[in-house]
Amino acid sequence: MGRRLLEGGGAFLHIFMYPGPVVEYGPSRSPKPYENAEAAMAITFTLNGKSQSLTDVSPDMPLLWVLRDVLNLTGTKFGCGMALCGACTVHINGVATRSCVTPVSSVSGKTILTIEGLSEDGSHPVQKAWIEEDVPQCGYCQSGQIMSAVALLAKKPHPSDADIDDAMSGNICRCGTYQRIRKAIHRAAGEPAKA
Repeated sequence: MGRRLLEGGGAFLHIFMYPGPVVEYGPSRSPKPYENAEAAMAITFTLNGKSQSLTDVSPDMPLLWVLRDVLNLTGTKFGCGMALCGACTVHINGVATRSCVTPVSSVSGKTILTIEGLSEDGSHPVQKAWIEEDVPQCGYCQSGQIMSAVALLAKKPHPSDADIDDAMSGNICRCGTYQRIRKAIHRAAGEPAKA
């Protein structure tokens, strides 16, 4: 599976190549209806507590682009397109999942939670801890970091430093705010942050 980025019109166009015709996804173009209407199937799932049903997208379209380009939920970020950086992390049935490599057809009948679904006003304990510990620097990776932290705390309400490091190892922060991320997770868990 090859991928490449092309710069065009001030935005990046992600071309996702898979066995079959090339399908273009990305923020610089509008999604076009699925061209094989006979093969189109309804993809129904729960997104942030609300039922969604899609019939006009390719079943192979990555969930990331469905969220961003079709459903206009832009909190989930594109980072690498290869599930290596964690910027695109969402929860699928409670599990932190990289949406950039998850075909939308694979989420049919499942429950998806994005950063927008955590809370309408930023009052989720992890979001509050992120603010209190002044975690973000540039902020680009933070929605993925927060979603991974929420998944960790759902499994281990009182994680050790090793638990945090292990759970967060798939999320890259180019600004290097890892110590603040760890402190924020301890704070959200109701534990004093370690110095």
